[in-house]
Amino acid sequence: MWFCCLLAVLGSGASSDGMVQTESDLASVTDPVDFESEIQPLLATHCLACHGPSRRESNYRLDVKQIAMQGGDFGEPPIVPGRSGESPLVAYISGEDPDLVMPPSEQGSPMTPEQIDLVRRWIDQGAKWPEHLAGHDREEISTDHWAFQPIRHVEPPQVRDWPEAVFPLTNPIDRFVAKRLQEESLEPSPPADRTTLIRRIFLDLHGLQPDLSTVQAYQQAQPGSYSQWVDQLLAHPHYGERWARHWLDVVRFGESTGFEVNRDRPNAFYYRDYVIDSLNQDKSYRDFVREQLAGDILGVDEATGFLVGGPNDIVKSPDINLTLMQRQDELADYVHTTSASFLALTVACARCHNHKFDAILQKDYYALQAVFAGVRHGERPLKNQVPETVRQSLSARGAELAASQTKFESYREHAQPPGDEPANLLESVNAKRNTDRFTARPARFVRFTIERTNGAEPCLDELEVFAAGTDRNIALASEGGVASSSGNYANNPKHQLPHIHDGLYGNDKSWISDTTEGGWVQIEFPEEIMVDRVDWGRDRTAVYSDRLAIGYRIALSLDGQEWQVASSSRQRKPFLVNGKEPEDAFVVRLEPELASQAREEYQRLVGLRKQVAELQASTPTGYVGLFGPAEKIKRLHRGDPLEPREEIIPDTLTVMGSLGLSGETPEAERRLKLADWLVDEANPLTARVIVNRVWHYHFGAGLVDTPSDFGVNGARPTHPELLDWLAWQFMEHGWSLKWLHRQILNSSTYRQSSAPRAEANQVDADGRLLWRFPPRRLEAEAIRDCVLQLSGKLNPKAGGPGFLLFEVDHENVHHYFPLKEYTDEHFRRMIYMTKIRQEQDEVFGVFDCPDGGQTIPRRNRSTTALQALNLLNSRFMLQQASFLADRLQNEAGDRVKDQVRLAFELAYSRQPAQDELDESVALIELHGLEAFCRALLNSNEFLFLS
Repeated sequence: MWFCCLLAVLGSGASSDGMVQTESDLASVTDPVDFESEIQPLLATHCLACHGPSRRESNYRLDVKQIAMQGGDFGEPPIVPGRSGESPLVAYISGEDPDLVMPPSEQGSPMTPEQIDLVRRWIDQGAKWPEHLAGHDREEISTDHWAFQPIRHVEPPQVRDWPEAVFPLTNPIDRFVAKRLQEESLEPSPPADRTTLIRRIFLDLHGLQPDLSTVQAYQQAQPGSYSQWVDQLLAHPHYGERWARHWLDVVRFGESTGFEVNRDRPNAFYYRDYVIDSLNQDKSYRDFVREQLAGDILGVDEATGFLVGGPNDIVKSPDINLTLMQRQDELADYVHTTSASFLALTVACARCHNHKFDAILQKDYYALQAVFAGVRHGERPLKNQVPETVRQSLSARGAELAASQTKFESYREHAQPPGDEPANLLESVNAKRNTDRFTARPARFVRFTIERTNGAEPCLDELEVFAAGTDRNIALASEGGVASSSGNYANNPKHQLPHIHDGLYGNDKSWISDTTEGGWVQIEFPEEIMVDRVDWGRDRTAVYSDRLAIGYRIALSLDGQEWQVASSSRQRKPFLVNGKEPEDAFVVRLEPELASQAREEYQRLVGLRKQVAELQASTPTGYVGLFGPAEKIKRLHRGDPLEPREEIIPDTLTVMGSLGLSGETPEAERRLKLADWLVDEANPLTARVIVNRVWHYHFGAGLVDTPSDFGVNGARPTHPELLDWLAWQFMEHGWSLKWLHRQILNSSTYRQSSAPRAEANQVDADGRLLWRFPPRRLEAEAIRDCVLQLSGKLNPKAGGPGFLLFEVDHENVHHYFPLKEYTDEHFRRMIYMTKIRQEQDEVFGVFDCPDGGQTIPRRNRSTTALQALNLLNSRFMLQQASFLADRLQNEAGDRVKDQVRLAFELAYSRQPAQDELDESVALIELHGLEAFCRALLNSNEFLFLS
C-alpha cells in the first residue's frame, strides 16, 4: 500500500482547532526546542513513510523545510509555523483521525505524548529549520517521462539487406518500420492488389465504397499513379465528412444537454460543419487549435463550439452545494476536454490532489480552470455568418439608433422631477381593474392595443365597453358584440378569445395575445352607438398580476379602418417596474410642446430598435458558448467547492512552463494565450498527439496505443523515433493534416496486404509492428453510409441542421422514440445525424457508437449477437435490402446471374467466383432477391476495411 500516512499528512486539511492549551502548555512554549537534536529525529523516524511508484522519496521528507511548508498531494502544508492547532501534522501524530494516523501501525510505533508535545511546542515557536535543511522548492517540478521531452529532429535509419522489391523504402516512414521489423526478425507483407488498395483508401478517407468505374480506372492506370488518387480523394468533400467524425469523438461533441432533461441543441451543428470545412480546406492544425479555444476573437465564432460541445446540467437548484458542484463539473469538462484532446494528458485527475502518476500539480488543474473561468454554456450570434448587406444595414441603423437615443434623452433634463406630474393624470395601471373615461362619441368598433407589458405576452380578463351615460356593457357576446384580435396565445384552453367578453372573471376565463408588444383585441357592435367608458384588467379576481398591459391605447372607429385614440396609458401616472418608471415616463412632466416632440422622437426610437432587433434576428445563433468576466478561481481542498483555499491565477502545467498571466488578465486573452502555448513548436505534446491520432485512424492503433493518455499510465510508443520524425516534419510542413495523410498513405507500410501469416502472428499477433496492414470492421457511420450507397439511396446533402432518427416528446424532460419510417432526409450521411446524448440509433448504435457523454479517443470493437440481428432484421435494413433488390433488377434486368454479378461489383468491387455465383443464384431462387441482398449487406467483405 503506497497511499499511506505521509500522503494523508501532506494532503489533509484537518486541524486541531478544537484542542485547548493550558497555561502550563503556553508557558512551555518559551523553552527553546532544538530542531536537529530534538525534532529532526522524530520527523525522520515517525513521519517519513512509503511513497508511490512515480514519486521520489526525497520529495516527501518532512524534515526538509520546503517540502513540509508546501504540502503534498492535497496541497495543504502539514506544518503552519506559529500555529500548532492549525497544523495537520499535529492532528495526525496525535491520532485525532483514526483513519489517518501517523505513522501507520504496520510501519512503527506512534509518538509518545511527550514527543507530540515537543513537536507542538516547536511549531508554536515558529518551526525553525537550519539553512542546510531548507531543501528545494517542490514547485520546480520536473520529469524524465518520454512525452514531456522535446521533440527530436531524427533522421530515418539506414536499413540493409531489405527486400525492397516487396517493400520499397522510398518513404521515410518505411525505414523506421523496416528497422523495427528487422529487430524482431519479421518480414513485411507484399503489396495489396489494386482492387483491395483502391477500396482501402476510399473507405479510409471517405468512408464510402469506390464505384465500379473508379475501380476499373485505377486497375488500368499507369504504375505510379497511386499518389494522384490519394490527392484526388483528399481534395473531395467526402474526406472532411469522414474524418470529422473521428475528431467529434475525441471532443465529446453532442447535440443535446444530457442529464435527466436531455434537451436538444438545434443549432449546435455549426461546430460540426466547422470541423468538416476546416479539414476539407486543410486548415493548419495550429489555426484549428487556436480557433477552437478563441474563435470569438479570431473571427470564427462557430469554432468555440468545441468548448461547450459536452453535456451540461441545466436543472439548477437553490442548494448552494449543488450549484457550486455543477459549475465545477462544467469547468472540469473544459479542462479535461482541452488537455485530453490536444495534450493527451489526464489533467482532470489532479482535481482533488496532485496527479498520482504524472508531473501535474493540483494547482495546475485550477490554473487551467482559471483560463476557462469566463466560459459558459449557451448560444450567441455568429457574426461571421452575417451577409455583408445585413452587416451594413446593422451598422447604419445602429448609428441612427444611437443618435435617436441621445436626442430623446436630451428632453429629460427639461422635465419636472418625479412626483410633479399634472394633477389630471389617472392613477397608474393595476392588475385588477382600470377605468378609462372619455368624452362620449359614436363608435362601431373599439380596439385595445398593448404597447408593452410588465413581462411576457399580455393577458386581459374581460374588456368592457359602456354605452354613454349608462352601466350597460355593450361589449358582451350576449349583447351582440363580436371579438377579434391580432393573434391569440396558442393551445391553452384557459386563455381564449371568446373569454374577452363572456362576462366571466378570473385567470381561467381570460385572453392572452400571441405577442408581447403591438398585439390588439377589439369588439365590433351590431350597430353604431355612443360610448364614453372602457373598463379592463389583468385578473378581476386580483390573484395574478403578471402579463399586465402597462402601455396601451384605446381607439374608436366607425368603419374599422379609420381610428381615433380615445384614451391611453399616457393619461396615467407611470407604472413602476421593479421600483423604476418606464424610460418615457418623464414625458408627462414636460411642457406640452416639448412633450409632443419627445413623444415623436420616442416613437422613432422604438421603431429603430425594432429594425435593429429584426436585423439581429436574421443573424444566426449557434450553441458555441458565452464569454463573460472570469470568476475568481480558488484551489479546492480535495475538490470540494465548500472548501476553497488560495486564489489561483490562470496558467498551464508547471512542468511545461508558464503563460505569464495575472489574475487581472482579460478572459479572452487567457484562452488565446493558452491556445498559442499549445501550438508553440516548443510544446513537446501537441504535434505528437495529433500525429498519433491520425496514425491511429489509418491503422486502427496509434504508435502510442492510448491516444489520449501520453502519461505514465499510458502506453509507450512502439516506434518512438518515427513518432518524433512525423511530429517534427508535420510542424515543418505548416501543421498540414493533408500532408500527414499523404505521407502515411503513400508509404509501403500502408500499402501492404492485410493477409495473416502464421509465423508473424506468433511474434506480433496484434500487428503493432506493422508487418501487415491491420484489417478491421468499419465503424457504424461508414457501415450505414455504405449500405445507403449500395442501395442507391444515399442523400448527398451536406451541412446545415441534422436529421433526427427519433420522434421527440418535448416535455420538460425530452423523451426520444426511434422512428418507424424513414424518408430521403434520413438517408443523408450519418455525420449529419443529430447526436442525442444517452440515446442511440436503434440499428447502428450497437456498433460501439459513442453518445457524446465523454471524450472517446478510441472506439471499442465489440462483436455481439445484437449487431448481427440488427443488420439482418431491422426495419431500416429490410427497407434498404428492398431498395437494393429494386436497383439490381432495374440495372441488371431479370437474369439472376446478371443480378448477382452486379451485386458483387457494387458491394465488393469484383466479380463473383464460380462457386459464389452458383450459391447466390441458388439462394435467390429459393428465398428471393431481397434475402440475397440482406446476406450481402451482412458479409464481412462488405463490412471490413482490409
